[in-house]
Amino acid sequence: TGYSSLSSLHRFPLDGLKIDRSFVTNLSERKDYMAVVHAIISLARHLGMTLICEGIERADQVVLLRTMECDLVQGYYFSRPVDAVAAEAFIEKQLSRQAMAA
Repeated sequence: TGYSSLSSLHRFPLDGLKIDRSFVTNLSERKDYMAVVHAIISLARHLGMTLICEGIERADQVVLLRTMECDLVQGYYFSRPVDAVAAEAFIEKQLSRQAMAA
């Protein structure tokens, strides 16, 4: 095993942290991953940073990360990678659905 430094949190003008999909994939099965994700979320909160989790592929991951107060999530559960035009159409469609539901 090795050690890594968190010094970049103070050296660079960061406004957010991203949790790698490797932690999210097995989040509900691995208590050690859950502890790491919880610690990163706590760190982001205390530093006033936005947190994003990548690699979301299932609804249960979304629910779990919401309960852990993760700010943003991304992954195939929502959409495969798309170009800018398709992304804009996707966002407009989602906003229309939300407006109709309200």
